[in-house]
Amino acid sequence: MLSMTVTCPTPDATFELGARLGAALKGGDVVFLKGPLGAGKTIFTKGILSALGFDTAEVTSPSFTLVNRYDADLTVYHIDLWRIEDPEGASFSVGLEEILEDEDAVVVIEWAERLGKYDLGTEPIGVEISGDGDSPREIRISGDIMFDGA
Repeated sequence: MLSMTVTCPTPDATFELGARLGAALKGGDVVFLKGPLGAGKTIFTKGILSALGFDTAEVTSPSFTLVNRYDADLTVYHIDLWRIEDPEGASFSVGLEEILEDEDAVVVIEWAERLGKYDLGTEPIGVEISGDGDSPREIRISGDIMFDGA
């Protein structure tokens, strides 16, 4: 079980760490992204998608649509639960059960703590980002994955 903390001094470093994680992901993986507004969750997600062969200029935060689907080397469902306040309804609002049935897809969930105690049926890869503004980011990654985070 991996547990590591990396300091990313710039948004580019956050993107690159996301790309290194993305290169290690496989179908069925679920990534929980946690951190305050402006921490870099979407930049990290862009890094993941870059590693999976997707044009990151097309990647936006799904804050208002709730779910973006990207057809990259693997299908990626990018979910943003920021606007969801009810943990009971969070999974229903985004169709999470149906999304998780796609075993060939990667699921990236921003504001994952809003799911409450929802049972994914799998252990997610946790990514916790602290810091905002121009400060460096401390990014803690944990879960059952092997990758070079250095």
